[in-house]
Amino acid sequence: MMLCLVTDRRRLGRAVGAPPDAWIELLGEQVRAAAGAGVELIQVREPDLEADALVALVRLLVTSVSGTAARILVNDRLDVAIAAGAAGVHLKERGFLPDAVRRLVPKGFVIGCSVHTVAAAAARRDADFLVAGTVLPTVSKPAVEYLDQAGLQQIVEAAAGKPVLGIGGLDVASVSILAASSAAGLAAVGAFIPSGAAHVSTFVQKRVAELRFALESASSGT
Repeated sequence: MMLCLVTDRRRLGRAVGAPPDAWIELLGEQVRAAAGAGVELIQVREPDLEADALVALVRLLVTSVSGTAARILVNDRLDVAIAAGAAGVHLKERGFLPDAVRRLVPKGFVIGCSVHTVAAAAARRDADFLVAGTVLPTVSKPAVEYLDQAGLQQIVEAAAGKPVLGIGGLDVASVSILAASSAAGLAAVGAFIPSGAAHVSTFVQKRVAELRFALESASSGT
């Protein structure tokens, strides 16, 4: 089962009570801990950063995961991903189609894509993997129409064998939904963010182990 950490330096920094000038350093700590614990994908989603600042951040994170199996992807910004030497890009559902992007990138460049419907999943099978959501209500999207297990399973079926990661409201207690729907794993922001003044690296390493155990246990039981 695959794990994907989706970054949000502002949410991370605020959760642990850090000042804004420490957020980048905290994010680096979170990403290094996740990569060291075996998280396969790190999606850099920092939409407020200008291109130059985002390129610098991605380059920093690419260097920080060197020697691990983790791959750094940039959310939406293909130009930044290429300029910063990232392993790939993660496309929005309403953005470019994966097959169009594939013509512009080198061999082995990873292309992920967000999907919210069966039709979108069927149209994006050229991606290397899909991230489907929102699976469950979240703090930021409490009233959104969510997929739940049945909707996620329909998207998995529409993907026709391409890996599908669930996102949205998922944590250790809800990973059984992923296994029951035959999803390939989990992508998350909040699941990797501690509350209060917990040590970020320690929390992330423990959380990755908990998620991995829960995902594998649920999968073996289905």
